[in-house]
Amino acid sequence: MENTSMENTERKYELAGFRERFGAALIDTGILLLITTPLLYGIYGGAYWTSGATIMGVADFIISFVFPFVATVAFWVYKSATPGKIALNLCVVDAETGAKPTLQQAVIRYFAYILSTLPLFVGYLWVIWDPKKQAFHDKLAKTLVVRPQERRVNEVSFTR
Repeated sequence: MENTSMENTERKYELAGFRERFGAALIDTGILLLITTPLLYGIYGGAYWTSGATIMGVADFIISFVFPFVATVAFWVYKSATPGKIALNLCVVDAETGAKPTLQQAVIRYFAYILSTLPLFVGYLWVIWDPKKQAFHDKLAKTLVVRPQERRVNEVSFTR
């Protein structure tokens, strides 16, 4: 999805639904855990998971909070999608123009994730019944999650 402009007449987009977005979130969470867990274990050992401390130190804060924030915002601004969305052919766009989200939109969207979890993840579930399939964080940041409309099925042929 190199060109994310919805004004592009050559390519049409449709809104991405809850299942695709949830799948992308699972992929992103898995990737973040694969990166952060070994780092945190290497620095703090098994005590990291048993100490009961909210934040174990500066390294914990950077690895657990700063890195995910910077990585996610950078992916939205430069690629219009996180790795999970890229894998599922989804992208985040400005709701008015279809362009990549601005840095401001990406930061608002990231911190609005927190609000989307309250209460009981209703802000995420909002996608299910919203006409524009926007989660609460999309509404606050004025973004949409879209995918290419064309879904061509490859024909399969067998030799026998």
